[in-house]
Amino acid sequence: MSNQQIPQRSGSDEIDLGQLFLLIGRGFSKFFDFIKTIFKGLFDILILVLLFIQKHFIKFVISGIIGLTVGFFLDTYLPEKYVSKMVVEPNFNSVQQLYNNIDFYNDLARAQDSITLGSVLSISVSDAATIKKIFVDSYSDENQKIKLFDTFIRELDTSTVKVIEYKSYLENFNSLDARFHQISVISTNSYVAKRMQPTIIQSISANNYFKLQKSINDENIQLQDSIYKQQLSEIDSLQKLYKEVLIKEADKPLQGTNISLADKGSTHNKELELVKERDVLKERLVKLNDERANKSAILNIISDFPVRGVKEKGLLKSYKFLLPLAMLGIVLVILFLIEINKFLKNYSVKPTSESIN
Repeated sequence: MSNQQIPQRSGSDEIDLGQLFLLIGRGFSKFFDFIKTIFKGLFDILILVLLFIQKHFIKFVISGIIGLTVGFFLDTYLPEKYVSKMVVEPNFNSVQQLYNNIDFYNDLARAQDSITLGSVLSISVSDAATIKKIFVDSYSDENQKIKLFDTFIRELDTSTVKVIEYKSYLENFNSLDARFHQISVISTNSYVAKRMQPTIIQSISANNYFKLQKSINDENIQLQDSIYKQQLSEIDSLQKLYKEVLIKEADKPLQGTNISLADKGSTHNKELELVKERDVLKERLVKLNDERANKSAILNIISDFPVRGVKEKGLLKSYKFLLPLAMLGIVLVILFLIEINKFLKNYSVKPTSESIN
């Protein structure tokens, strides 16, 4: 048997492994030092903030008390604000006109142009002066968006539907696409919103383009309704005819084997088809009546303005909450700028003194 030579491990392999573990250890050490530096920096910043608050604590307390006092005074003596809301459903692409009109009213309210605002809303100048804000936003939930998406894809061809997803539809969804919209009025007069409601509706309904669209839509619905009813009448006539045929066939005496079963079966099948067609036409008439009801006006009123608005409530609407925060913020910014200014002055003087020494 020949002697097999066993390869001997060189010491270089052990040296390479040792260097590898050493490098790994140094990497972990640097990583933990980096994490330690970050936490130390955050701790130092926290200490500086606490020292800053401790140094100016009295100033913060005084500013908070002043803000709370002034806020309490404003909440007590300023007129109460009332909110009134109305939900509408624009038809015939009138939603853009609705938003434009509301924006116009709001611009007049912000400019405190009570004379013009009272004129366009058909209310008194004193009532118009009480209006602080008018705005409109979409009023839709997830279910309504799904229904709108379903209606949207039904109008597209098959190849286009395949590349459109619900997620992408939602990304491009804007307030004008919603079915319902909510008009809100904020005023110091709780009754003014109800008085301006007829004018808001009339400003949309009086548009000649929308009136023409509604007129054409009414004619189309009436035409479709007459067609469906005529088809139903024809189906009724055919059903009577088939029944008469079947009765006459049944009354004939049996003559040997001369029985036309095929004709009877054919007549029966046609009568079943007529019944199915009649059901389809009834469903179409129901949908047509729903469309007639939904588009009976250019701007459907889902929920009117209440007779009297409700008081504007909420922590963010209270001066007792907002003014102390505002005062603290102002004092904080001023003190911070003062400290930054001191730091910059010391920083600019320090190198000069060192160069002289």
